[in-house]
Formats: sequence, structure tokens, C-alpha cells
Amino acid sequence: MKKKTGKQCDLVVVNASELLTLADAPHMPRTGGEMRDLGLIRNGGLAIEGCEFVAVGPSREIESKYAGKAKRVIDASGKVVMPGFVDPHTHAVFAGWRDREWVMRLGGICNAELGIRNAEHRTPQSRGMDYLDVLKAGGGILETVSATRAASQEELMTITKKHLDTMLLHGTTTAEVKSGYGLDLENEIKILKVIEALGEGHPIRLIPTFLGAHAVPAEYKDDPEGYVEAVMGWLPEVKTLARFCDVFLEEGAFNLAQAERILVRAKGLGLALKLHAGEFKDLGGAGLALRLGATSVDHLDYVSEEDMVKMARRAKRVQRLKGSKVQGVTVAVLLPGVPFFLRRGSASGGASARVMIDLGVPVAIGTDFNPGTCPTPNMQLIMTLACLELGMTPEEVISAATINAAHALGYAHRVGSLEVGKRADVLILDVPTYTRLTYQFGVSHVETVIKTGKVVVGDL
Repeated sequence: MKKKTGKQCDLVVVNASELLTLADAPHMPRTGGEMRDLGLIRNGGLAIEGCEFVAVGPSREIESKYAGKAKRVIDASGKVVMPGFVDPHTHAVFAGWRDREWVMRLGGICNAELGIRNAEHRTPQSRGMDYLDVLKAGGGILETVSATRAASQEELMTITKKHLDTMLLHGTTTAEVKSGYGLDLENEIKILKVIEALGEGHPIRLIPTFLGAHAVPAEYKDDPEGYVEAVMGWLPEVKTLARFCDVFLEEGAFNLAQAERILVRAKGLGLALKLHAGEFKDLGGAGLALRLGATSVDHLDYVSEEDMVKMARRAKRVQRLKGSKVQGVTVAVLLPGVPFFLRRGSASGGASARVMIDLGVPVAIGTDFNPGTCPTPNMQLIMTLACLELGMTPEEVISAATINAAHALGYAHRVGSLEVGKRADVLILDVPTYTRLTYQFGVSHVETVIKTGKVVVGDL
């Protein structure tokens, strides 16, 4: 048992049927077979003082040393105790939903309504619009931009708080949140200020990302290079509000050269880097992320085996040289809800998770919660989809949603595992074994959420 001497404990949890610590991955994310090691302690317990863990180990030791003087003891008999989920990729600040687009992609509205030629000649199966077709027709991201620009900061805070409440109820305790539905300086700053304000008041810890390069707005439709220059000009002002800078590298959005220019500028100003890449086509995003030392590269539904090998080699090199000054690991953040919702599925689009893991690529998973391509904030559902659509095991999925996701945010020194000295973010699941978490989907298994040592969901 690991322990740290201190004052009277504030909270003790004992008798967990399975305590998943995810411990001992401080320097880099788990890779390969390590992802199947959950640091499981049967009949485990933990002790919390203030906002940190002071002991994690067998329940009998925790109970004998801490329970008698604890302010509160929670009996987790018959339940799984594990770290809070870390969602490393969301677009949670937005106004408006895109139900109509969903129906159009299903083929329920004639494409001729959006000026799509020869729609009447399409078969019922082919009448549904492609996501990129919707974007080119002025819908998609740009529709959300219009609604978000029209919303006040106060309105966005009210809307987003509801999303965060839902995320918390389903077990998310740390989440990255991007801007990108403003696409002008005033509205991008508005979104980042919403993230900042909610991050100070909501139990979920929010990690802010600037995604001004999410799409080319209507006013720059004929001058995309001008918009790239504008985004680069905003960076000195937004860097105080964001930890990361991200770019959507994709046909119809930004090309490789444009993405590199923006990210190089952001890195020079001290921002850490992320990159949307390979959602619809492989345009070389994984290679760019590696060259620039991005913390993560996200989506990767389409990526070459050559780039996967390079990502694995980088991870192995960092593992050998841990503690040395070496460019860090780039985590592959996979978002299985997107190809599922866009009806591309594992046969026609899902990321090559099995190949990545077997090669040694560090893999995390996230929701990509947004109104267009994945309107769910529920990490539990995403974990099941990662098993069914990506071929990951329940153990790999749990690693990917906790400690590896924390590494994808550069925050693994604080969250993602149950270890002495880390923030006490804990889930108590009303299931006897962790395999039930991904097996029984469509319900929430979260009974209690402890955030930085305080019960925020459950019996308060």
C-alpha cells in the first residue's frame, strides 16, 4: 500500500470489490500490453485528505489506519472504484442543435432543398447527404457558428453548464473544451471566457483549447488565406485564455501548409498543440503532429501505417529516455462516436485502434461532443463504442479514458489514476466488476462522483 502521513483524513472509501488504480504511468501513457493492466486491487480502499489521495491499497489496511479518524467513510461493497473519466476532446460551448442536418444525412429531407443537383435520381439509400456536402452547402459547422455568434456570453454559460452537468453525472471529472464556433476574434474570445468562467465554478476541471481554425467563415469564403492570417494575428490575444491551439486539417477546412503555419506560430507563443486530422481523409496530419511535438492528434479514422509506426517509435524512444529532455509523446485520441453517428462504422471508417495498440501507439478516447457529428457527452457510451467499433478490450478502453486521456491533455501528473499526491477524482460504479461498465450500455453506472476530495454526485 502506498501512503503518505498527514492529518485526519476527510474521506475514506473501503471494501471496493475492484479498485482500479491505473497507477505507475507518470512519465508517459500506457502502450501495448500495458493498457490492459488496470492496477486492480480486489477489496481495495483509499483515503483522501483535502483534495489529494494520501493512501491507496487493500481495504483492510486503509480501514485499520484511516477509517477510525476519518470525517466520512463510504462503504463500496460490491462496487467498482476507479479514476474519474477524462474527456480529451469536446466542443461543449455552442448554441443551437442540428437535428435538421441529422435528418438530411439520413435522407429524410430531399437534398434538392439545399440545391443538390439530381437528388431525385438518387436511390433511397444514397439520398442522405455526406457531412462534407452539408458543410459546402453552408450548413454544418457554419450553422452552429451563426447560432453561437448570436448568443450572449451569459446564454452560452447557461447552455454549457447543462452540458457539463450531464457529463459529470456520467462520470467525467476533467474535460478539454475547444472554441471554434466563433470564427472571429470577438466570438472566439467570448467562447474562451465561457470556458474560463465555468472552469472556475463547475466541478469538472476544464482544459481550454483555441480552435479558431475550425472552418473558414462565410465572410472569408473567397479568401481562406486571409482567414489563416487573421487566426495567426489573434494568437497573441487568445494565448492567455487557452492552453492548447488546434486546427481542423481536412478537405473543405484547412490544408497541411495552412495548419503548419498556424501551429508553428502558436508554439512560438507558448501554446501546446493539438490537431484534428484524418477524420475523412489522410492529409498527413499525424506526421505534422509528430514533427511539431503536438500533445495529441485526434480522430485518425484515416492514417497511414507508416505514420502509425512513427508514432509508436516516438513513444518507445521517450520511454527509453524518460526523465531526459526529449520531445514528448503524441497521443492518438480516437473518437468512435463520430464514425458511428455519421454511419461510417468500423467497416468503412473507424480508426485502426487494434493496429495502433499492437504497434505501441499511445491511444486515448474521447467523445468529440458537438452538435453535428457526435451529440453525446457520455463517456460511458463512447467506451462501449470503442469496444464494438474499434476492437478495443474493456481494459484498453478504461486506460484510454483515464490515464492516457490525461496524458493527451498534459495533465497526467494530476489526474487519470488513483495515486498518492494526485487529485482525488474518483468514481464509484454500481457494478461488481469493471467489465459490466462497457457491456451494459445505454444506462449510467455512476453512483458517486468525488471531485478533488468532495462528493459532487451521489449522497451529498
